[in-house]
Amino acid sequence: MQLSVIILNYNVRFFLEQCVLSVQKALSTIDGEIIIIDNNSSDDSCVMIKALFPNIKLIENKENLGFPKGNNIGVAQAQGEYICILNPDTVVAEDTFSKILNFVTQSAVEVQSNIGIIGCKLIDGTGNFLPESKRGVPSPWVAFTKIFGLYKLFPKSSCFNQYYAQHVFENQSGKVDILVGAFMVMKRDLYTEIGGFDENCFMYSDDIDLSYMVLQKGKFNYYFHETSVIHYKGESTVRDEKYLKRFQEAMQFFYKKHFQKSFVFDFFMKMGAFVFSLIKKNQSKTVQREIHEYIVFSKNSLQLNLNKKVTNLNDFSQFKNNIQLNIEIIFDTNSFSFKEIIEFMNCNKTKNLTFKNYISKSNFIIGSNNSIDRGEIIQLKN
Repeated sequence: MQLSVIILNYNVRFFLEQCVLSVQKALSTIDGEIIIIDNNSSDDSCVMIKALFPNIKLIENKENLGFPKGNNIGVAQAQGEYICILNPDTVVAEDTFSKILNFVTQSAVEVQSNIGIIGCKLIDGTGNFLPESKRGVPSPWVAFTKIFGLYKLFPKSSCFNQYYAQHVFENQSGKVDILVGAFMVMKRDLYTEIGGFDENCFMYSDDIDLSYMVLQKGKFNYYFHETSVIHYKGESTVRDEKYLKRFQEAMQFFYKKHFQKSFVFDFFMKMGAFVFSLIKKNQSKTVQREIHEYIVFSKNSLQLNLNKKVTNLNDFSQFKNNIQLNIEIIFDTNSFSFKEIIEFMNCNKTKNLTFKNYISKSNFIIGSNNSIDRGEIIQLKN
C-alpha cells in the first residue's frame, strides 16, 4: 500500500465529511486507505462516518487523548509506505497525493533517502495563503522576532525572517525546517523510528517537535508548493481559557525539551508564550460579514434559493464589475472538482469575495470567511 491518510477528529462532523469526500477522490488512483480516529466527540461524527463511509476504518477513543496520542494510535494501524497526517478541517485537491508521491519517488536517490516530512501550500477559506505552511525552528531569537512582529518589518533579512521561512516564497518549493501538522506526508518507517508525536505534549507544539526531531535525524523537510490544500484554520479549537493554558504549556514543553534552560530564558519564553497565546485568543471572534449577493456555481438543477446561478467557473467574469460588493460564491461539489474549486479560490482572492461549498450527501453549505473565523455550516432542509 502506498499511502495511509490519518485523520484525527474532534467535534467537527461537517468539516470531517467534506474532508473525507475530498480524500476519497484524491486516493482514487492510489493504493491507499483512510483511518479516522475520533477523540470522543460529542457530536454525531462517528454516526456519520458509519452511515456514509462504512468501509473506512474508524477508531473511537473513549476520551480526548490529545493530538499526539490520537495520531499515534492511527499510525499504529496504518499499512501504507507513506502516511499523511491530515486535519479534518481541510480539503485536498484530487491530485494532491499523487503529485507529492510522484515528486518523492521520481527524485534522485539522495533526495529520497534524506527527505523527511513534506508539506504543501495551505490556503484559508478565502483563498489566502497561510504562512505557517512553512516555518523555521522557533529558537528563542526566532520566537522573539515573531512575537514582536520583526519578521514583517524586515522580510528579506535572514536575521529576522526565519519564523515563516521567508527564504522560500509562497509559490516556490524548497527545504524548510518546520511544517504544520494540518498536512504532513512522510514515510511510515521514519515516523516509527522517531517515535511519532511526543505524547507528553497534548497539542499545539507537536508538529514543531516532530519536524525538529526529523532534522535531528539528519533529514530535511520540504515545502512543496505545486498543490494547494484548504485549511479552515482553527475550526476544531475554541480559544478559551483552556486553550490559553494548553498553548503556554505546549510552548514551554518544546523549549524545555530542546533548548538549554536558564532563568532569563525561562522568564522570557513564559512571557512570550503568554503574549502570543493572548493574541491568538483575541483572534477567535467570528467575523461578521454582510453578503450583498450570492452566486451559485452549478451544472445541475440545484436550487438554493439564492440570488444568481452560473454553470461555468469562467462565467464569473461577468460579475467582476460588482466586485465592490460583498459577494459569496457557493460551489456545487457535484459539478466541479475540489481541484477546480481550489484553483479558482487561488486566482480570485479579494477582500470582497468569500467562498462556500455545497455538500449534497448531507445537504449542507460549509466554509469560512477568514483565517481566524471558526467557520459556518448551513444545514438545508431536505
